[in-house]
Amino acid sequence: MPLSANNPDRISWLHVDKNSDFPIQNIPFGVFLTRDDIITIGTRIGDTAIDLGALHQLGYFDGIPLTDDIFLQDTLNDFIADGRKTWRAVRNRIAQIFDASNDILKNNTKHKETILFRLDEIEMQLPVQIGDYTDFYSSKEHATNVGTMFRDPENALLPNWLHIPVGYHGRSSSIIPSGIPVHRPQGQTLPNGASEPVFGPSKLVDFELEMAFITTDANDLGEPIPIKEAEEYIFGLVLLNDWSARDIQKWEYVPLGPFLAKNFASSISPWIVTLDALEPYRVEGPKPIKKQLDYLQYKGKKSYDIKLEVAIKPQGAKETVVSNSNFKYMYWNMVQQLAHHTVNGCPVNSGDMMGSGTISGPTPDSFGSMLELTWKGENPIKMKDGTERKFINDNDTVILRGHCENDGTRIGFGEVSTTLLPVYVKK
Repeated sequence: MPLSANNPDRISWLHVDKNSDFPIQNIPFGVFLTRDDIITIGTRIGDTAIDLGALHQLGYFDGIPLTDDIFLQDTLNDFIADGRKTWRAVRNRIAQIFDASNDILKNNTKHKETILFRLDEIEMQLPVQIGDYTDFYSSKEHATNVGTMFRDPENALLPNWLHIPVGYHGRSSSIIPSGIPVHRPQGQTLPNGASEPVFGPSKLVDFELEMAFITTDANDLGEPIPIKEAEEYIFGLVLLNDWSARDIQKWEYVPLGPFLAKNFASSISPWIVTLDALEPYRVEGPKPIKKQLDYLQYKGKKSYDIKLEVAIKPQGAKETVVSNSNFKYMYWNMVQQLAHHTVNGCPVNSGDMMGSGTISGPTPDSFGSMLELTWKGENPIKMKDGTERKFINDNDTVILRGHCENDGTRIGFGEVSTTLLPVYVKK
């Protein structure tokens, strides 16, 4: 099926600002609460939210084999489970409906009142029910920086790192959409020079600049996913701030890795941008330093040129951009991650989420965490209000943004914005 929704010459009869992340070529998918307190599946063009449940009920998807309630749900899981053929057909049809040359809905005032919403009339929800969450560690620059800080700089990468996409299973219950604040976590830490741990609030709360992909139903227990098929099971991408408490992590991560330092919150952008929409922005990834095993070898361009930035906004002050990075820096790409994840027969389900791991580039301004940007707090970053940051302060808001751009077209993810509140106190 052709990708007609990606036609760069297409314009919409809905208003779209020149630098919008959501032109008619994007057509992301999300879940929102309407002004009538109804939860529905939708999409977005410009600053207009589109109720796909209403669009379907009014007959605009006639001819596409969809169940009656496919968009009348509070998650995208069932729609994602229908597979790429359905995703592509729906995106193509939405592009036709909102094309400037199509007057059918444009001239139907009654239908538009039911289908279209201003952004201030909706409340975005978590787009999928996330059954399982895996976080990878796939940026060579990030792994090298961390290894240099805490181990021998000559052996910054552990022996397995260049052979496998290292990962761990995270906690899906604490994944939240943009706009939901998080509390400073508590846990055990080992103060410098101490021999016994203490309990209390983390003093080194950090963001991690990541992206995450959402899967469809992919395989049965025991069945690996070949790398050449892996893309068929990836629905799309979101921005991910995988919060970390560095002092808790330092004490607890040996011998089994991340635990309380990572599972207190992970924030994602609410609109899932499909791989189809990102098709024009494919690029080559980094060349392997060591030959990879056969099941991890791939052909073609499997990375994406997604420009990323992180800003910190102190309470009552202007934001300061602290990092500019790019998804294309990832050493291990998504198809390698999914192939490795399932090579042992681990089943993957619709709505599962897989984080890239912190995305750091080759220059200091492209590092993807405060741990790296301030080099363990040794080089504080000055904010526009004159204050300094080694890590994230209470009441700071961390904002991640991402977009692709070439040949005059732009596809973006919006943002994931999260405020760090003080330690939770029961009222």
